[in-house]
Amino acid sequence: MSQPFRFITAVALLVSTAFVSPEPAEAAAPLKSIVLVHGAFADGSSWDQVVSLLQAQGYNVVSVHESLTSLAGDVAITKRAIDAQPGEVILVGHSYGGAVITEAGNDPKVKGLVYVAAFAPDSGESITDLGKGQPPPPWMTSMKVDSAGFASLPQATVIGDFAQDLPMTKARILAAKQGPIFTGCFNEKIKTAAWHTKPVWYIKATLDHMIAPQAQTAMAQRMNAVVTSAPASHVAMISKPNEVAGVILAAANSDRTAK
Repeated sequence: MSQPFRFITAVALLVSTAFVSPEPAEAAAPLKSIVLVHGAFADGSSWDQVVSLLQAQGYNVVSVHESLTSLAGDVAITKRAIDAQPGEVILVGHSYGGAVITEAGNDPKVKGLVYVAAFAPDSGESITDLGKGQPPPPWMTSMKVDSAGFASLPQATVIGDFAQDLPMTKARILAAKQGPIFTGCFNEKIKTAAWHTKPVWYIKATLDHMIAPQAQTAMAQRMNAVVTSAPASHVAMISKPNEVAGVILAAANSDRTAK
């Protein structure tokens, strides 16, 4: 074949293929991002086991590190984390983190709320308000508060009431790296409770010494939450990570709509 003929043939092939539209690849549905918010006397590492389980399912997961200096500040930190994620978000809170997600969950990107042995105040309500009329739990009387108003738990309280179903070595580690919380955080009131308009899931820790299981039931019922009970201490995400991850995955895959 002569050089000119080869050139013409090549050009003809390029022209003909340029006008052939390839079959469009079927786009995979984007997975929701998952944002995890820790509680008082803890940090973002309390979610480590759950993070691994969620990532193994292909989810984009972020564990927020709160300042624990004010509820408003922790809400702002959480909202920045939400804004930074691609697509829709399932927002998860443990303990004090429940109050944080109750406010931060108003972000339009948040499509569902998951409470893990968590406080769930209503609009105009604080965590302290939730306990009015009830005797203080034993852990509260053992809490140490420094001159600046920051509270922490003694090691014995962590071992006996905060994480009593963990091995002693793990409970001691939790006590050693706990994040002290400014006590004023418990008195800050929620402006608008997101659970009035967002679908809610609640994991009740039936062995909890920090938030009474019956109080958890009452909060979950008030929110019309889908409730899962786990035989766990207050740190269910550490002692029962598979159960906690399972509920979060159910929320991420749910077609429940806003209330």
